[in-house]
Amino acid sequence: METPGRIAATPDALDFTVENVEKALHQLYYDPNIDNKNLAQKWLMQAQVSPQAWQFCWALLSPDKVPEIQYFGASALHTKISRYWSDIPTDQYESLKSQLFSQIACFSSGSKMVLTRLCVALASLALNTMPEAWPGAVAEMVRVFQEEGGGVDGRARCLALLELLTVLPEEFQTSRLPQYRKGQVRGALGREWGSVCPLLQQLLRRTDSPGAVKARVLRCLSSWVLLDVPLSESESLVHDCFSALPDPELFDTAVEAIVNAISQPDSQRYVNTLLKLVPQVLALQDQLREAVQNGDMETCHGICRIAVTLGENHSRTLLEQVDHWQSFLALVNMIMFCTGIPGHYPVNETTSSLTLTFWYTLQDEIMSFESDKQTVYLQVYRPVYFQLVDVLLHKAQFPSDQEYASWSSDEKEQFRIYRVDISDTLMYVYEMLGAELLSNLYDKLGRLLTNAEQPTSWQHTEALLYGFQSIAETIDVNYSDVIPGLIGLIPRININNVQLADTVMFTIGALAEWLADHPVMLSSVLPLVLQALGNPDLSVSSVSTLKKICRECKYDLPPYATNIVAVSQEVLIKQIHKTSQCMWLMQALGFLLSALPVEEILRNLHSLITPYIQQLEKLADETPNPSNKLAIIHILGLLSNLFTTLDISKQDDESVEGSAPPVKATPPSPGPNPVVVVLQQVFALIQTVLSKWLNDSQVVEAVCAIFEKSVKTLLHEFAPMVSQLSEMLGQMYSTIPQASALDLTRQMVHIFASETDHFPPIKALFELVTSVTLSIFQQGRGCGRDGPYRLGRADKNMLCLMPLSSLDAKAVFHCGVLSLKFPEAPTVKSTCLFFTELLPHCSDVPPLARIVQDDGKLLVQAVLEGIGGGASRSLMDQFAEVLFCLNKHCFSLLAVWLKEALQPPGFPSSRVTAEQKVTFSQQILRERVNKRRVKDIVKEFTLLCRGLHGTEYAAEY
Repeated sequence: METPGRIAATPDALDFTVENVEKALHQLYYDPNIDNKNLAQKWLMQAQVSPQAWQFCWALLSPDKVPEIQYFGASALHTKISRYWSDIPTDQYESLKSQLFSQIACFSSGSKMVLTRLCVALASLALNTMPEAWPGAVAEMVRVFQEEGGGVDGRARCLALLELLTVLPEEFQTSRLPQYRKGQVRGALGREWGSVCPLLQQLLRRTDSPGAVKARVLRCLSSWVLLDVPLSESESLVHDCFSALPDPELFDTAVEAIVNAISQPDSQRYVNTLLKLVPQVLALQDQLREAVQNGDMETCHGICRIAVTLGENHSRTLLEQVDHWQSFLALVNMIMFCTGIPGHYPVNETTSSLTLTFWYTLQDEIMSFESDKQTVYLQVYRPVYFQLVDVLLHKAQFPSDQEYASWSSDEKEQFRIYRVDISDTLMYVYEMLGAELLSNLYDKLGRLLTNAEQPTSWQHTEALLYGFQSIAETIDVNYSDVIPGLIGLIPRININNVQLADTVMFTIGALAEWLADHPVMLSSVLPLVLQALGNPDLSVSSVSTLKKICRECKYDLPPYATNIVAVSQEVLIKQIHKTSQCMWLMQALGFLLSALPVEEILRNLHSLITPYIQQLEKLADETPNPSNKLAIIHILGLLSNLFTTLDISKQDDESVEGSAPPVKATPPSPGPNPVVVVLQQVFALIQTVLSKWLNDSQVVEAVCAIFEKSVKTLLHEFAPMVSQLSEMLGQMYSTIPQASALDLTRQMVHIFASETDHFPPIKALFELVTSVTLSIFQQGRGCGRDGPYRLGRADKNMLCLMPLSSLDAKAVFHCGVLSLKFPEAPTVKSTCLFFTELLPHCSDVPPLARIVQDDGKLLVQAVLEGIGGGASRSLMDQFAEVLFCLNKHCFSLLAVWLKEALQPPGFPSSRVTAEQKVTFSQQILRERVNKRRVKDIVKEFTLLCRGLHGTEYAAEY
């Protein structure tokens, strides 16, 4: 010990005595210094697994110790038994068992947490000894605790026994027993149910059993049924659980026991038992309705769980019992009541959400029957599902404005998610109900909006629209004959509420594809969308809807283009929307402009972009600071998003595909692409911005994004910019290497390297970037924590293009090998991908073949080092792909390299034998087609290298 009362983690201090353990526990619980607490925690963990634990754990259980100390003693016992069972001599099993029985008896009237821990320790001992060393373990536990004696009252003994019987199956579920033992022990525990069931029945049915005992019985039953106890063998106890439901003290545990019993996978075999359960569940309806009237959410929740569990797990079984169809239909209607339970989720009720998956399950089962049977079931259940739609739309309604305003932000978010779940359910239900569902919704909405005598709430209108939106978002409604009527109804809606306006917008957006086929209806809805753009509360819905319309209907929008651009410019200048919505809006305008003649595109671009160019010029003159940095990134982002979707090259393609008549498509102009024209005009300004912000990776990334998105969109039409952009990229990367510049370079090389006109600037750029990257490797210059990751990306992005260049390819290859040893996983992944792209070129690139022949062994050694434990196990698939690639393209060389690399003792791990290494090598060389098999071989070998083969970690791997 370093100082009195203070625990040290040095070897000299590992004196695991009772006194030291108590001091460490005191330090853990009461020392205000967090470092001291952590030190004590670490020391105690070592103490718990030490050989001395067998001595101090019993002493710590002494009655004169405080519960925290006793608890640690019990935990140490459990740790030793569960994790170090093989250390215990067989001749000590009996004495250990007797001591545990004795301690449990002592603590049956003592600390509950210590008692539980001791029970878990005895349970672990039982699992390790049954059935051979301790046959009839459970029967003996029952007998021991039913015997009088020890000065412990019967009630305490009974509770201790029930605790022990409860934790036994729980300990089995979490035990570290080998798989073969798990099967043996599960079978043994199943046979012990015969000793447990009569005891539980007796205690539950005795009128004089205290509530605490009955509650523990129910918990015990819950625990045992998870061992797949046959439902027929627990049937009588499950019936007793139903009898316990009226008792408020037993309600929760009884629900849990019933739910666990009837949700076991095997329970569907016991059809007669399930049929007996249906009336018992239906009998709970009075209790359910009373709970609803009293606002008792917990009781509603519990009864609903029981009904839904029975219906969800056994729909098919119960549907097939045609003689009992009425009782199952009654159960379905009971669940319908739970779905439509009064009140708003999640403030007044939390039950209805439990039922939604039941409706999916029931529908799946009905639709899976053969057509004859299906027809019969649909006659019964289609009306039920139409009723379900009405119930769901009612539940999706917003509360009154006043009530909604009183909700917390968390409650509003839960309600939003709940409505999404309802939306998904409606979409699924459509598969069963089909077009009739849309007609049904349209009729209801029509009556609502045209009935002048009866005032309607906006909530009702919004919910019906939400139903339409839910279906139209994912289902093709182009054939529907009610959509024209719906579009005609939308302008009649009195939009006086943000939530209603949002849903109107999203509904229009969901119908964008339909509008593309029926452009005459655009004039009915487009004014609503443009008007909504000016409302910041409708930012997301209005902008996303406009984007969808511009994307789907762009060839029908030229008559509206001037108005759309003007409104968009106005809201952008007024800064009504947040950054992300501004970006979406620019994407929408890109789609819109793509369908216009080039002259009009240029004219609109000029008016749209000029204010931002002027602002950018002003910002470029200012001294860099955080405020103008954000403004610069925002403007560059607007340009990027505009150029992402502005693509006149697709006009011909899309008209041919039939999305619009050919007459609407404007043929591409023979002149330069409008995007290129704009980029050439602002190029000098961008260079000025870069000159001041080259040190800032975010600004550089924003600049590169403009060109990268333009290149991706325009492809070869970007050609006029290649030379000057290549020169600028080279200057940027030479000054300060940045990952975004690498990505843009890769894009440029990929598209233009094969074109004769552009080969010289692209080649020069590639050589410069690769040269700079190599010098960083060689000098270690400018590598922060993210340096290796960027260089890893450099390997992948640049080195696969080596045939273009006269660079020192050997140095490039060596840098790749070095990258495999970096600690950052993204770097290693990128490098492995580089090698898998590079190696297939060995046969057609002679310089590369020579490098691989000379230095391939270094690559194999680096891969084996990673597999042997030098790299994260998450990277094994990538290493396997490199070996697979080598085997496919350099087979004879790989055989030699593997033999030489694996020859040194202790490489790649001291845990593998020479025979295991030979086996690994042979297995790898044998697999030249099955990549999946190579991955399995590598995973197996890395487990051997790490000493994890056959452990629980291996099972998870």
